[in-house]
Amino acid sequence: MTLDYDDLLNSIMASLDRAKQVKVSDIPNIDLYMDQLLTFMEDSLKKSVRHPGVDKILTKTMINNYAKNDLLPPPIKKKYSKDHIILLIFIYYYKNILSFSDIQTLFEPLYKRFGNDDADINLKDIYTTIYDEQDEIIAHLKKDIEEKYESAQNSFPKAKGEDRKELQMLNFISLLAYDVFMKMLLIENIIDHVEEERNPEGSRKDTKRRKK
Repeated sequence: MTLDYDDLLNSIMASLDRAKQVKVSDIPNIDLYMDQLLTFMEDSLKKSVRHPGVDKILTKTMINNYAKNDLLPPPIKKKYSKDHIILLIFIYYYKNILSFSDIQTLFEPLYKRFGNDDADINLKDIYTTIYDEQDEIIAHLKKDIEEKYESAQNSFPKAKGEDRKELQMLNFISLLAYDVFMKMLLIENIIDHVEEERNPEGSRKDTKRRKK
C-alpha cells in the first residue's frame, strides 16, 4: 500500500493538538502515593508517547533514579505533592534531550520555591505561565512543519515515482532533525552560560552525560 504523505502530514498536525501539556488545574490538590502518581502521569501524558499503552511514561525505578540524582525531592511520608508532580512533568519533557546535570541547573528557580505556596511566584505560577504559552508555540510549530514539508515536496525533481517520494520524506525528516539538533545545541549553550554565571570559578560535573 502506497503511503499518502499528505495524510501523514495531517495526522502529524492532529497529534500536536492531542499532546498538550497537563493543565495545572488538572493536577490533584491532594498528595499521592506512588501507584496513584504513576496512574495520574500515565493517564495525563499517554497521548504524547510514540506507542500509547506500550511505552511507559514513568516507573518506580525512574522516580527513584530522579531522587537519587537530586532531580526530585523525596516524598513526604511516601506521598508526592502537587509540586512533585510539576517537577516530574518538566523532567518528562527534558530528560530525552538534556543531561541530569543540565536539568538540575535549569531547575534552580524551581527548587528554591518547592513546597512554598506563599512565595510571590510559586511552582504553580511558573508552570501555568509556561503552559499558557503552548498554544502559540504549537501554532508556530505547525507553520514551520508546513514550510519544511513544502520545501521537501519540491525537492529531487529529477527522481520519479516512489523513489522521489522516499527521497522527499528523507529530506523532510532531515529538515526536522537538523532543527531539533540546532535547538538542542542552543539550549545546552544557554545552560552552560547560566552555570558559568552562577559559578564563575567552579566546574561542572557530568555535563554531557545522558543519564536516563
